[in-house]
Formats: sequence, structure tokens, C-alpha cells
Amino acid sequence: MPDVVGVRFKPCGKIYDFEANGIDVNKGDLVVVESELGLNIGSVVVGRRAVEDNDRRLKKIIRKANEDDCLQKEANKSLEKEARDNCVERIMARGLPMKLISTEATLDKKRIIFYFTAEKRIDFRELVKDLASKFKTRIEMRQIGVRDGARIIGNLGICGLEVCCKKFLTSFEPISIKMAKKQELVLNTGKLSGSCGRLMCCLGYEYSDSIPENTAFVEAEMPVSEEGESVELVVASSDVPGDATGVPQQSAGIEPSRDSSQPPRQPENQEQKEKRRRWHPKKRRKKPFKQ
Repeated sequence: MPDVVGVRFKPCGKIYDFEANGIDVNKGDLVVVESELGLNIGSVVVGRRAVEDNDRRLKKIIRKANEDDCLQKEANKSLEKEARDNCVERIMARGLPMKLISTEATLDKKRIIFYFTAEKRIDFRELVKDLASKFKTRIEMRQIGVRDGARIIGNLGICGLEVCCKKFLTSFEPISIKMAKKQELVLNTGKLSGSCGRLMCCLGYEYSDSIPENTAFVEAEMPVSEEGESVELVVASSDVPGDATGVPQQSAGIEPSRDSSQPPRQPENQEQKEKRRRWHPKKRRKKPFKQ
């Protein structure tokens, strides 16, 4: 059984399995691997573990990243910036309806990847020729979604914090307006949309298909019984206990608690009834006019 480690190339990117190849690597180490895009540096986020032999062929770790590899990666940033500026210029010159998000160069500079967003498919063959003649290397254009674009760029959400996809989310789950409806939120797409223009991912954090609509779950702490076990009362209704418009539900064998600060309501005597009737007289019906 080969030893496998999990490697991540971006802070919130996916984790890919690579064979350790007999190299002593631990969690947190930087390694040089041959990924699908080319030679790159990744960080080990999942420690060594043994897996059963399967049909999937895993790529192997080449070596631990040394100081020269880290310096080469820093030097590639100037190439990425130059490639980005040149690509934006050529996009505007050719009038292509696309938005360039980021540029990435492999460690050995044998490939430059351009990530862009567009509403439809783009014929970028002429653009690739311009970039290839400029940088004399292999050019790859990759169209991504608006959510992935927001993850790369980053922004602040309406909560004032950094967007979740940039901070900790590794994958996107489907979000629908039904989630906001079940949570009784204001169905305003402007308030429910994130910086990417799609529904916010945080709508799915407090959503569950098993919860019926118009249901609020409230846990009330009851006094501890003689045996030392606490009695827990769970109310499932659209009315929250304590609301003036709702009637609190009562569990079997448990008397409803009464607020000691409010005195019990006393029955009205005859004088109070006459006084209330004097201030609130009954309305008499008007008899129809007979000719």
C-alpha cells in the first residue's frame, strides 16, 4: 500500500493526493510536485497515510521545496504581472467580451495559465497567438465561473468580514431562494446576493430540508428534577414563547411557569363592570328608515 499525502496549492483550494515516493514529508512542509498544470509548489495539509491500491494512478512528489524553488516562485510573480497587463491590453484591442481574473505561471515557466470570466463562449484563438508570440511559451486560457472569480479576487461581505469563499470554503454548494424563504428573510435579491452577483453561500449554513416552513425551534431550560436529570422543553411552532399573540405549549405533567412579578388577575366586581360599560357603551344598530 503506497503512502499518500494531501497537497494544496492555494489557501482555499482543493486538496489533491500525491504519492510520498519515499520522501519524508510532514504536515506543513512545502513540496515540488508535477500537477496537471505543470511543475508547481504546494503545501502538505494532510499527513502521511496508507491507502489501498486502486485503479487511479497518483502522481508522485518530486522533492521538498528548497530555497531556490521559493526564490523562483517569487521571481515568477513579475512574469505573471507582465503577462496579465499584456493580456488585458490585447483583450481591449480585439474587443473580446471577457474579464481577466488572474494569471499563473508554472515553476519552470513552461506554461502560463490565464483565468477569465465571460457570459458565453469566447473565440480566443487569435488572443492565444498574440500571447504565445510575446512570451515564447505555452499559453492556456481557462474560463471559470463568477463564484470562482470572487474567490480569487476576494472582497468584504455585507457582514463586514472577508467573503467565506476566500477565507475557508473549499467547494461551492448549490444555493436557492427557497433557503431564504424558509428562514423568513426578506426576499430581496440585492440584499441576498454576494459580491459575485449570486446568492450568498451563508444562506445554506442554517438551512435544513427536514425543517418545515414557518417553524422556529426554541429550547427552554426547566428546573432540575429530584433525580438530577434536567427536563428539556422543545417548542416547535411559528409563535415564540412569551409572545403576546401566541399561546405557549405545555408538556404533559409540567405546569406552566407563572411570572411572580405580575399579580394574578382578579375577577371584576359589579361596580367595575358598570364603569367599564359606561366608558365603552354598546353600539346600537340603526333601524332602517320606513317611508
